[in-house]
Amino acid sequence: MNNQKKSTKLDLTVFERNGKIEFVHIIRRNKFKATKALNGFLIGLKNEASGSKETSRIIVKFISNQKISKEEEKHLKTQVYDIFKILGIGVPFMLIPGSTLLIPFIIKVAEKKGIDLIPSNFKKNKELKNSKMN
Repeated sequence: MNNQKKSTKLDLTVFERNGKIEFVHIIRRNKFKATKALNGFLIGLKNEASGSKETSRIIVKFISNQKISKEEEKHLKTQVYDIFKILGIGVPFMLIPGSTLLIPFIIKVAEKKGIDLIPSNFKKNKELKNSKMN
């Protein structure tokens, strides 16, 4: 098997033909940054899905046995908090057209006010990136 990652060529000719040269330059300049952000998001999403799967297993165990360990209880609480965070950010922004552009600003303002809006699986990914940089 080939272990090298295949480089995908970004076809922006449609934009170039329509006179959006400036947009094409911005995309090409920020290609690495956007790819890195998208990969981080997909990893966080994958972790969130596996965490939700584990949570459903714990819920079934709790319903059937009525007993779960402290570690499982902590995991369950974390997942429930994460679901509320996602719903708290996602639902209003999905209902109001165009408001998804405000999400990054609201997250920054919330961080400055000491409010944590980012689900834990996405923070783990962010912390892992920061530790690799240092």
